[in-house]
Amino acid sequence: MRIQVSGETKEVKDGITISELIQEEKVETPEYVSVSVNEEFIQKSDFDTLSLKEGDRVEFLYFMGGGR
Repeated sequence: MRIQVSGETKEVKDGITISELIQEEKVETPEYVSVSVNEEFIQKSDFDTLSLKEGDRVEFLYFMGGGR
C-alpha cells in the first residue's frame, strides 16, 4: 500500500503499525519523536496497535527545548 511519509510517497506492507514504520524508516531517537497521521497527533501508547491505511499522511516531529 502507498502512504506519504514526511511528504514522500512510500510503498509499505498492508496494515503496518506506527512502531513498525518508525523502525523501517530508521527514525533517530524514536523515544523523542511525535507522530501525526493525517494531521492528527497519535498517542505513543497507540504506536504498536494503530495500523496505517492506504493514502495516510504521516509526519515525524521532534520538539526541541532550549533557548533562554
